[in-house]
Amino acid sequence: MSRVLVVDDEPAIGWSLREILGDLGHDVQLAASAEAARDTCRGFRPECILLDVRLPGEDGLTALPRLRELTGDVPIVVMTAFGDLDTAVRAVDAGAFEYLIKPFDMARVSEVVTRAIQEPARLAEKASATDDDGDAQPAILIGSSPAMQQIFKEIALVASSTIPVLLTGETGTGKDLAARLIHTHGPRRERPFLATNLGGLAAGLLESELFGHVRGSFTGATADRAGLFEAAAGGTVFLDEIGEASPEVQIRLLRVLESQEVVPVGSAEPVAIDVRIVAASNRDLSTAVASGSFREDLYHRLAGFPIRMPALAERVDDIPALVNAFARSAEGGHAASVAAAFLEACTARHWPGNVRQLKRAVEYAVVVSRGGQLRPEHLPPAAVSSAELTETGLSLDEAVRRWAATNLASLGDAADGQLHRQLTEQIERVLFAETLAATDGNRTAAARLLGLDRATLRTRLKSLRID
Repeated sequence: MSRVLVVDDEPAIGWSLREILGDLGHDVQLAASAEAARDTCRGFRPECILLDVRLPGEDGLTALPRLRELTGDVPIVVMTAFGDLDTAVRAVDAGAFEYLIKPFDMARVSEVVTRAIQEPARLAEKASATDDDGDAQPAILIGSSPAMQQIFKEIALVASSTIPVLLTGETGTGKDLAARLIHTHGPRRERPFLATNLGGLAAGLLESELFGHVRGSFTGATADRAGLFEAAAGGTVFLDEIGEASPEVQIRLLRVLESQEVVPVGSAEPVAIDVRIVAASNRDLSTAVASGSFREDLYHRLAGFPIRMPALAERVDDIPALVNAFARSAEGGHAASVAAAFLEACTARHWPGNVRQLKRAVEYAVVVSRGGQLRPEHLPPAAVSSAELTETGLSLDEAVRRWAATNLASLGDAADGQLHRQLTEQIERVLFAETLAATDGNRTAAARLLGLDRATLRTRLKSLRID
């Protein structure tokens, strides 16, 4: 039997938790305020504390450090009805073991309490609760879904460290936003946050962008120029689309990470750097490592703390909140009114471009509505699915032409330079599935028909999530 203290001023919640945890064999005591909790701790000596944020008088997060003075390293689980990043960061900053979002699943409560008692440990040493990094519009992540709550927790955990972070996930899932939040909630927040897209520049220009150059090193180099690593001194460098880096750039990045020095283009003199690295990719880098297109040693250097951003399809419950937020912030939106039918239409629609595409669609609707209420008919045309590529009566040329035209109009910036990859993957998925069906699942025979070696086919099937 373990001793658990529940600190919550809502009698119904206290009673429910006592019943559930009591059935698991725990000795449960209740307290309705921070002061009452401290009094109880002096005699009860809990092995786990469930602490509500909103309490009469002293709030839970303020009370947490004082409770810790009395209880030492006893794990404290924060409970809150406000599951945003700020709360997660403040909870971690205060030394919380875990936090739970109300209304919560009692099975989840039981799991967390059991883990807290079995594995007493504090979460993170510190993560800043400051939202403002100097930008006029501070970046935020929106969502109360379990998937986003996990992201909030992971950002809160890693922000205060210096460990490299690798963000993965589909295009449009908010990897760039998460990178900025890791910076703004960490100890380097007062220093620069500089980003570059490694898929957007030629190798020669990219090396100059990252590492700098000296005057005369190439045509047009009329003066010395510091690269991102040097210019971001003390801050964070965000390497977006790291999977698109050329082999030459990969080698140089590895040397930088190992030596903490850069050598500007045209120079032989190294320059010491002090930056945190956050990288992102919408590709499966482990698959790229297996195929030999991405260096394994660089991958392990970058993936000190991996975070996978969920696709919008994994957090459908967040769509109404996202839509309302985008409607409020849309240019000329003036807190546009959103009809319930519009929210339902957005929730029902497939968003291959994820949150970015949803944002563009809401902005489109705000313009089309001309200041009126947003309704389903104001949404842009839906993107064409892979199933429509094989629609009866369409030639392959016609299907591809239709796919390209519709997705260019619908996705807009959400395509993010990924149209070729998206179409290729859709065609490959159909082609490989049909070939495997024709060969009764014999991969050797399928590879022969496709003109691929078996290892390449295996890698592509894994990347496309084809069993």
